[in-house]
Amino acid sequence: MNNETKHKSVIVALLIATFLTAIEGTIVSTAMPKIVEDLGGSELYTWVISVYLLATVISTPVFGKLADLYGRKLMFTIGTIIFLIGSMLSGLSQTMEQLVLFRLIQGIGAGALTTIPFTIIGDVFEFKQRAKIQGWISSMWGIAGIAGPLVGGFIVDTISWHWIFYMNLPFGIISLILLWVSLKEQIEKKKQIIDYAGILMFAICMTSFLYALTLLKEHKQLTGSITAYLVVALIGLCFFIWIEAKGKEPMLPLSLFKNTFITVSNIAGFLLGFILVTVTFYIPLWVQGVTNLNATYSGIAMLPMSVTWPIGAIFCGKWLGNKSIAHVTLIGTLVVILSCTGFVFFQTNTPVHIMMVVTAFIGLGFGLAFTAFTVAVQSAVEWHLRGAAMGSHNLMKNLGQTIGIAVSGLLLSDQLKGPALESSLHSVFILLVVLAICSFVVTGVLIRKKESELAVR
Repeated sequence: MNNETKHKSVIVALLIATFLTAIEGTIVSTAMPKIVEDLGGSELYTWVISVYLLATVISTPVFGKLADLYGRKLMFTIGTIIFLIGSMLSGLSQTMEQLVLFRLIQGIGAGALTTIPFTIIGDVFEFKQRAKIQGWISSMWGIAGIAGPLVGGFIVDTISWHWIFYMNLPFGIISLILLWVSLKEQIEKKKQIIDYAGILMFAICMTSFLYALTLLKEHKQLTGSITAYLVVALIGLCFFIWIEAKGKEPMLPLSLFKNTFITVSNIAGFLLGFILVTVTFYIPLWVQGVTNLNATYSGIAMLPMSVTWPIGAIFCGKWLGNKSIAHVTLIGTLVVILSCTGFVFFQTNTPVHIMMVVTAFIGLGFGLAFTAFTVAVQSAVEWHLRGAAMGSHNLMKNLGQTIGIAVSGLLLSDQLKGPALESSLHSVFILLVVLAICSFVVTGVLIRKKESELAVR
């Protein structure tokens, strides 16, 4: 097998792995009403989704670091096996409590599938190729966004909801086989030091923080228990930073944040993640609650974003050949600013085709910005730190989305119809404009940086 064939096999393996994690959210959400009907436990409805996201957020930087210590292929394999075991057990669930537990296992494995593919891309492909491959990877999220509800609905209606989990098994196995055949690594054999204390403290910190956000989303105000969880999270964060500063092989090396490319990319990734999740949740709500159209139209309004995102990523790949990362990210964030401003001017009678134009532009902006930031992180460090760097970047994007849905929920009216909803959503959209401007300003720091300063080209 020549190098070109090996590279194609690696790409296919990563595309399959990305598709599995991308489709997981939409396909499970589609099946949840039927799952609750069969298993009961409606009070645990949101936890089937939340526990998966919590486990993914925590395990993402952990797998990133372990991939630096033990190699991408081994950790990708372990993560995929955990994901597939969790998928199989989820399909076998007989109670809602079992499903929540098994989704936790599945989410732990998903942490590897969401971060290691980007690390591998940085290892295998040269600078100019990375953005192009990112474009293909991004297209999986777009395809999953469209296919998830359709595939999920079809499986639930014609076979059984259990099979939305079983279907992961053959695809995951194919991905593993392709990667083992095509990816070659030279790993230095030595006794590795694992940052157990850092991992444990990070898990405590993130669990407390994300649980506090979940409660805040439900109560929409600070309570004694929410404050207590936030205090635990803050204390845990302080201990985590202290452990990482002292550790010989820290899970999240603090030295990464001395690198301007990584720091700017992580801050911007957090802000854009906040914007992304808010748009994804609240544009459909606007369509149904303000313009009084049905759910089909809300899907139609969001469809262009899934199409233009990979197009933006492909443009990014071409532009990085003759433009700097700073220029591409500034263009991307500027497009996001203009799109968020467009949301502010939505009115009750704004037609769906106008909404489609705005979501098409914001998808283009996300495709340009997210892809360029990912390439910047991939290229900012050498092999032995790339996994941890990508883990930190994905962590910040995930946190942005998690915090985004909680904070924007505080601005949302309890009335999900009419003028009250319209007013509260306009407040949310104004917040998005402010955050988009902040991402543009932060990105401007990269203007002073040259691609020659990157560790890997």
